[in-house]
Amino acid sequence: MRRYILIFFALFLSAQLFPQFSSDFIEQCSANSGKDATYLKDFQVILEAAQPSQLPPVARYPLVLSKNNIYRFSICTAEGSNGKAILQLYDSNKLIFSSYNKDTGEEYNPFNFMCQKTGIYHVFISFQEGKEGQAVGILSYVTK
Repeated sequence: MRRYILIFFALFLSAQLFPQFSSDFIEQCSANSGKDATYLKDFQVILEAAQPSQLPPVARYPLVLSKNNIYRFSICTAEGSNGKAILQLYDSNKLIFSSYNKDTGEEYNPFNFMCQKTGIYHVFISFQEGKEGQAVGILSYVTK
């Protein structure tokens, strides 16, 4: 009996930790990447609002990218979200590109990245002003 209770809680917690979006929403966001791009991976995010005097919550995803390939990143904010989603690409601790420029207010969605070296990169997804929201980020391979 105790084992069944543990299994139930494990399943319940995994459902809470790994958000599920409709396949239509993911397909629609993937279509924003264009016909010259092939879908590789999605990053599903549900974040709560930042508490006063706290840093905004950020979802972090490691990925391996290969040299001499062009990758396209796009981000879609789900309806009903209070914040606008931002996708940032990092190499180690260095910001390579962001879908939103805070200084100018410009958005770059989708954006391409020409990988200069094979390695581990990180995708960070957050929401403007630390607001709560749901979003999906898409990684695609751009055919040459």
